[in-house]
Amino acid sequence: MSAHTLENRQEAALRVAELADISPGTPISRDLALQLIRCSDADLPALLSAARTAKENFKPGVITYSRKVFLPLTNLCRDYCGYCIFRRDPSQPGAHTMTPDEVLAVARAGEKLGCTEALFSLGDKPELLFPEMRDTLRHLGYKSTLHYLEAMCALVLHETSLLPHPNPGLLSPEWIERLAAVSPSMGLMLESTSSTLLGPGAAHDNAPDKIPARRLRTIQEAGKQNVPFTTGILIGIGETPEDRVDGLLAIRDLHQSYGHIQEVIVQNFRVKPGIPMARVPEPGGGEMLRAVAVARLLMPDVNIQAPPNLNAPYYEELVDAGINDWGGVSPLTPDFINPEKPWPHVDQLRSRTESKGSQLRQRLPVYPEFISNVVSRPGLLAEKLRAACDREGLAAEKRVA
Repeated sequence: MSAHTLENRQEAALRVAELADISPGTPISRDLALQLIRCSDADLPALLSAARTAKENFKPGVITYSRKVFLPLTNLCRDYCGYCIFRRDPSQPGAHTMTPDEVLAVARAGEKLGCTEALFSLGDKPELLFPEMRDTLRHLGYKSTLHYLEAMCALVLHETSLLPHPNPGLLSPEWIERLAAVSPSMGLMLESTSSTLLGPGAAHDNAPDKIPARRLRTIQEAGKQNVPFTTGILIGIGETPEDRVDGLLAIRDLHQSYGHIQEVIVQNFRVKPGIPMARVPEPGGGEMLRAVAVARLLMPDVNIQAPPNLNAPYYEELVDAGINDWGGVSPLTPDFINPEKPWPHVDQLRSRTESKGSQLRQRLPVYPEFISNVVSRPGLLAEKLRAACDREGLAAEKRVA
């Protein structure tokens, strides 16, 4: 045996020993996270075991999901990300901004199918780039896309039992406050803290709203206002494993400061035809397991989610890596961000979850531990949220048509 091989094995043994000594509720260090995210296949079972133990210490025996409708309010966007098939210019086929009637029709159809979440996804401030969007907004009677989003959240809140969860992009303090009045939670993917992704030909070239500092500022401001917030990292878009750890640490730092991060998503890039990154290799299953497990060990008391549709056909393996949530799953609408990857049927999701020894439970767009903050504020939002949740803060059972 060479000295180099012996040294590597000794380092691996040390990492496994460190994992065995980890208290399930104690976050690991950056140094250990950097070692673990690059761990060998031989070390992977120990990493997964530590992550699963941490998850069970946090929320034992249960994996949650949110039953939702996906509302692509507008797919016009001023950002051109190398991996995105959702966005459109006004002149492109499929460019569309939903009308209030369309929004309400989808929300009501989802209500009949037992949905509790209305997920609003949209391009970031398209009216700043496209006069066509300014014309559309003028015709609808609104000053900006955010004004229109606010009105559509209020419409769904007033006219249905669904709870809005908007993902509108960068937000000012004023807009966080305004949207928090019509939605119990909101989200913005950090994606990455790597500035190299902004370079020529990189994933975020020509995407002004993907500058990491700007996204961190929005997430921080939500924390200052005590708004339950969903964020996460996107892996496989040109970042390094070290970048993944640093992105997770940036989220952890914000949560330690404000306590408002209700969910961290670890999402994997998937190739789509026609995108600039169509020839970029997707991250493998092992990369996902390592990233999810490290996320769990870095944030043992935070909800960790990974999308089942983007990790099919073996998505149940993510339970071994420490997730406690599958994210939003719709019985009605496709994943407009990843339309080639359909969500699993809830019955299949339940079966796969139970095969890993966990019970599947439906939650609301806001997690149980954050509900008290929202219902403490008077108004319709608090009333609707109280009516939607059961004693555990999960989704109350609804009769499905």
